[in-house]
Amino acid sequence: MAGFEPGSLPDLLPLYYRRLFPYGPYGRWLSYGVVVKNYFQRREFSFTLRDDIYVRYQSFNSPQELEKEMQKMNPYKIDVGAVYSHRPSQRNTVHMGAFQAQEKELVFDIDMTDYDDVRRCCSSAEICSKCWTLMTIAIRVIDRALVEDFGVKHRLWVYSGRRGVHCWVCDDSVRKWSCAMRAAAVEYLTLVKGGSETVKKVNLTDPIHPFISHSLSLVEPYFEEYALVGQDILGSSESWEKVVALVPESVRESLLREFPKKRDSVQRWELLKKKMEKCKPSHAESEIMLQYCFPRLDINVSRGVNHLLKSPFSVHPKTGRVSVPIDLRKLEQFDPLAVPTISCLCRELDTAPEEEDGEKENEAEPEPKRRTRDYKKTSLAPYVRVFEQFVEEMDKSRKGELLKKSDLQGDF
Repeated sequence: MAGFEPGSLPDLLPLYYRRLFPYGPYGRWLSYGVVVKNYFQRREFSFTLRDDIYVRYQSFNSPQELEKEMQKMNPYKIDVGAVYSHRPSQRNTVHMGAFQAQEKELVFDIDMTDYDDVRRCCSSAEICSKCWTLMTIAIRVIDRALVEDFGVKHRLWVYSGRRGVHCWVCDDSVRKWSCAMRAAAVEYLTLVKGGSETVKKVNLTDPIHPFISHSLSLVEPYFEEYALVGQDILGSSESWEKVVALVPESVRESLLREFPKKRDSVQRWELLKKKMEKCKPSHAESEIMLQYCFPRLDINVSRGVNHLLKSPFSVHPKTGRVSVPIDLRKLEQFDPLAVPTISCLCRELDTAPEEEDGEKENEAEPEPKRRTRDYKKTSLAPYVRVFEQFVEEMDKSRKGELLKKSDLQGDF
């Protein structure tokens, strides 16, 4: 990637962890108001160090201790794990079987490589503005379902730093879900099924479930621009044969015969839709849209309570991009190729103007305040603000719940 050389990471990480990582809101997020004894101390953190040295089952007494360790170790990658029955760092001192993962955020991992069969612009780890639309659709579909179907309030969407997005569902009750409940949630949210050998991966039956109807209403506005124009899925005989394989056998021959007479994918799609009107109750049109655009989740990441997931604000070692929170109010404008890179942030910090004397803080002020001002001088600032707002919402909600509980108990 232009502007970032992986070899420069060891030189840049110390500055990033010392002056740019938002430890304050990060510690508040993973402490959840410290309402449970030793909650933070029982959380697993994993570091990937230089030369692919992988260190699991780390735990810390406080966010401040985690901060010092990150500055000392300068990890290439940080993963966040479960909250266990005992401190992960002491797991070898407890009886076999007693060390158990007790709770963790419900997490979703959506990776662009899982869409390689429905995108032509890129493949593998590559992404561009055309195929990134798939991530936008995935966030729209999953987020609506989480809020409206599951009643979730607190969820954080994060760009992975390379080719996908992660979602952290942080509601108190959801963090305690069992593996079975997590698996059931992912199953509910999964429509595209089957491996590379499976031709038709979406099969709809009557009556159409409300979740599918809602999802279609979100997918449809993107379909023409993404699939027909951007990916040109009916642009050649090779590509349209894959689409025709998804429609009822009775109309396949006529479509293959008439497609060459049409000018482009948009016209061919209109022809396909007219043919489908005569094949009721076929859902082929909807099935095609869903197969090409519907979210594809990694069930293993979501169902395991002890599964690790890359931490927000990690730096991706291959791209140098920071794994930043996504502002859902500006989802359409989010550009994964324009997020801050570690090299860019360090340059911004080096060239940031010194503060005026009247604005300078007392030299004896705590380190965290100075560091807060540091990331505010860079392009990381708006992303940290999104994260802070997320943490503030959780704090506000938690205080509201405590007040409500106090009122119900008559504690005046």
